[in-house]
Amino acid sequence: MLQRLENLPVGSFHYKLLIVTGLGWLFDSMDTGLISFVLPMLAKDWNLVPEQVGLIGSVGLFGMAIGAVMAGSLADKFGRKNIFAATVILYSVSTGLCAVAWNYESLLFFRFLVGFGLGGELPVAATLVSEYAPANLRGRFIVLLESFWAVGWLAAALISYFFLPVFGWKAAFLIGSLPALYVFLIRLHMPESVRYLLSKGKTEEAEKIIIDLENKLGVEHKPFDEEKIIPEEVQPSPLLLFSQQFRIRTIMLWLTWFGIVFSYYGIFMWLPSIVYAQGFEVVKSFEYVLVMTLAQLPGYFTAAWLVDKIGRRYTLSSFLLMSGVCAFFFGNADTSTSLLISGAAMSFFNLGAWGVIYTYTPELYPTFIRALGSGYAAGFGRIGGIIAPALVGSLIAGGFHFNIIFGLFASVFIIISVIVVSLGFESKQMSLEEIK
Repeated sequence: MLQRLENLPVGSFHYKLLIVTGLGWLFDSMDTGLISFVLPMLAKDWNLVPEQVGLIGSVGLFGMAIGAVMAGSLADKFGRKNIFAATVILYSVSTGLCAVAWNYESLLFFRFLVGFGLGGELPVAATLVSEYAPANLRGRFIVLLESFWAVGWLAAALISYFFLPVFGWKAAFLIGSLPALYVFLIRLHMPESVRYLLSKGKTEEAEKIIIDLENKLGVEHKPFDEEKIIPEEVQPSPLLLFSQQFRIRTIMLWLTWFGIVFSYYGIFMWLPSIVYAQGFEVVKSFEYVLVMTLAQLPGYFTAAWLVDKIGRRYTLSSFLLMSGVCAFFFGNADTSTSLLISGAAMSFFNLGAWGVIYTYTPELYPTFIRALGSGYAAGFGRIGGIIAPALVGSLIAGGFHFNIIFGLFASVFIIISVIVVSLGFESKQMSLEEIK
């Protein structure tokens, strides 16, 4: 049965699935971007001190960590489609509630719920797409899914520069609540994962989806005479992630996720403040934000091509290594031109690496713990996102120079690049059933 799923020609269904899940990614990114633009206005209106502003960002990341872990576990129990839709509704409604927050504490609570929904959606969406994409193009599809993140950031930048000055920060949160309507698209155009259904013994429902897909893609289908797949008897448990079978890959993924999230949030949440403090006023311009954001797209597309050519392990390790090299040169830039070039290159490689890690992670676990394993890896990584902004703030307060801070991030990138090469194994062109 799964061979028939793998043999489906790539067609309208696959691209529709990519777009529907990609829109979720876009909305997630837009919300993350909007909050970074909203915080200065909010701080001014509510007279918040820097520590309070930082906590608003951190509580969202804490929510993302909890959401990734819980949603991954729930998706292996109740299905990818249901949990994906539930997390979209949660973060949409919670974002809208931020617009009516009556004090600082209520805003923190709503931002935690927003983070919970955002963190839960991403690994579940990646798992769903990976379970439908054919083995020879699976990597490309997941990296392209991740590329919607750059489009969301671009949308956030455009809204912030042309909309917020007129309508204020509350309007941004109301815009962020619109994705709740998008759940209807999920319900109409996104089937449940066939692999998930089979792992739960729901063979007839899985057969119906495959026949429907074959009809839509113009494939002649025959009666199912293949051996029935026996549902997994092992109950998904976080302890399984550290069993002898999965221990090495779990350690590799957790360390890599921690490093990439630590570096991303440490760099990009503080980037404007650090660079501006060094006298580079270009960082305050819309053109700077546009260049840094647009550089992400070719990074994604290059990674999408390489990931099915040279493989996940070498693409990921090389992009992480180059992220470290670019971070070093960015930290030592002494002109606006060198700052823009090294910054764009850093954005290119860093976001390309994000696309590959979302491809690689679901592939390293079997179906019955795929969402759980992906969720826990992403959740552990979010701890790095919580630590990094506070650490950078402490380094700045301690008088550490620009190049020292970026030297730290360069070192982290290089270390996790070595970890991927040393502990990872290649899953290129393998069907998900071959991965044990």
